[in-house]
Amino acid sequence: MKETRDSLVASHFALYGPLKALSEQEAEKWFPGKTLIIRPGLIVGPGDETDRFTYWPVRIARGGEVLAPGDLSDPVQFIDARDLAEWTIRMAEQGTTGVYNATGPEQRLTISEVLNGIKSALRSNARFTWVTANFLDAQKVAPWSDMPVWVPPRGEDAGMGRISNQRALEKGLTFRPLAVTARDTLAWFKGQPEERQEKLKAGLTPEREEKVLKAWRARAPRTPPAVPSPNGS
Repeated sequence: MKETRDSLVASHFALYGPLKALSEQEAEKWFPGKTLIIRPGLIVGPGDETDRFTYWPVRIARGGEVLAPGDLSDPVQFIDARDLAEWTIRMAEQGTTGVYNATGPEQRLTISEVLNGIKSALRSNARFTWVTANFLDAQKVAPWSDMPVWVPPRGEDAGMGRISNQRALEKGLTFRPLAVTARDTLAWFKGQPEERQEKLKAGLTPEREEKVLKAWRARAPRTPPAVPSPNGS
């Protein structure tokens, strides 16, 4: 069953990008010079039913040891739905045309800054254990779905998290602080029915997370402490 689901997901994403590109081409074909094409990337915030960002505020609020993905400096990008909506309405009202990458934030953001920013905003006691992309891959922990927001910047995904939004910034795109998005998202999620809160739609279950962390800790014997030489050096 899992293999069937994974193959369906793979097929979906194989078509996702090409179909979006064709949709843009069709819009420009039938409305030349009149189209406004907005490419937002990952949209997050209160009301997001995919939990592709929500996982992190929920998990970090729970505290304890948290599995964190990849290298601390891996870049990530996303935009709060409220910022995207406000800007999109303004662009439409002004009759603006063209193609814009409407993702955030304004400056480069790393996965470490995101997780630590959420921790600070929620005043959590979470402790991050950073696990390499190669190890996560070996454990079949998938980026984006099992580890939301994050994709290791390598191979075909080397440009993930580095998309230029300069044109959108020049047209007035702004972003609310990460802390606001994190707190508002967590508050929204806590207001959902109990059965909805019991199972996140993205991220790792507590049992799966603990299993991967245990494997990470056991991956190699710890280096024994150095034994002083007889002369004390």
